[in-house]
Amino acid sequence: MVWGAALIEKNLEPRLEGRGADEEDLKAMSRTCAVILAAGKGTRLKTEWPKVLHEISGRPMLAFVIDACRAAGIDDCIVVVGHGRQQVVDSFAGDKRLKWVDQTEQKGTGHAVMVCREAMTGYDEAVILCGDGPLIRAETIRGLVETHRNAKAAATLATAVLEDATGYGRIHRDKGGKLLGIVEHNDATPEQRAIREVNPSYYCFNVEKLKWALERITPNNAKKEYYITDVFGLLLADGQRVDAITSVPPEDIFSINSRRDLTLVNRVMRDRVNNRWLDSGVTIVDPATTWIDPRAEIGADTILYPNTHVQGRAQIGSNCRVGPCVVVADGAKIVDGATLAASAGAIIGSGVKC
Repeated sequence: MVWGAALIEKNLEPRLEGRGADEEDLKAMSRTCAVILAAGKGTRLKTEWPKVLHEISGRPMLAFVIDACRAAGIDDCIVVVGHGRQQVVDSFAGDKRLKWVDQTEQKGTGHAVMVCREAMTGYDEAVILCGDGPLIRAETIRGLVETHRNAKAAATLATAVLEDATGYGRIHRDKGGKLLGIVEHNDATPEQRAIREVNPSYYCFNVEKLKWALERITPNNAKKEYYITDVFGLLLADGQRVDAITSVPPEDIFSINSRRDLTLVNRVMRDRVNNRWLDSGVTIVDPATTWIDPRAEIGADTILYPNTHVQGRAQIGSNCRVGPCVVVADGAKIVDGATLAASAGAIIGSGVKC
């Protein structure tokens, strides 16, 4: 076992995916809120936990959606909670900027947005997202809002094209490509189910026009629920501008409806984070067994050996050698040039002196 480091404070530059919001972006985004739907139970996960608290890369999946909104310049997040409400709120107790809205009865996505009508008052635009979509990227949200604002649309949604669209709402367009509406999978005809362009539930609305449409949606569907997707048809019928932009990479919209899905999304997130560090000058000997929290920081020319886990906001300097079989815990700060190895496994935590 070789230890060649002390744990000290380091000021490593934080990294966010995509470009940062500039001053004009921030001014505009101050008129925009995010509504994140997080009230679901996750029945198909066979769990007593709230669905959005199941972890991706060691963090609740809801945390990734909130982070993406903030990285896109949307600071005000309204989170709709229902099943396991107190567990969800307690898990984010340290984030005083979040606004919580209760959906005491789960009557569909449209109903979840209805209960936020008062909370959305005072905003020009609302971005509506699902809390169980942790792979969403800040640049996707930013592009959605910019497109919506530039077009002066009543509503805009981002879409994706999938080889297998089973389970997703289909984007219904006319022969000229104009959006006609969104058809949920359970309500789609065999012809509509053959459509490969799908709705991953990334929306941006003019708030006043959204409120107008919410008063008019009805539960006339297979599930007898209020669908937020019905808002688009109502706005189109009223002559409002509604746009659908195909801008979401297929790998970003995996649904989490089972433990197998949870495993798949964990792998996708692991690979996304590992690739970011590989592109930044960090060597990862075995990416399949190396797990790095997206919030961690690693200096250039560091080598991570197999079965290394870097947790939370751990900071590793440049030219370090870490692993194999090492856990660098949240809060650990490792100096440049350190060597941390453990054949039988070791945990390096904040406050540890090596």
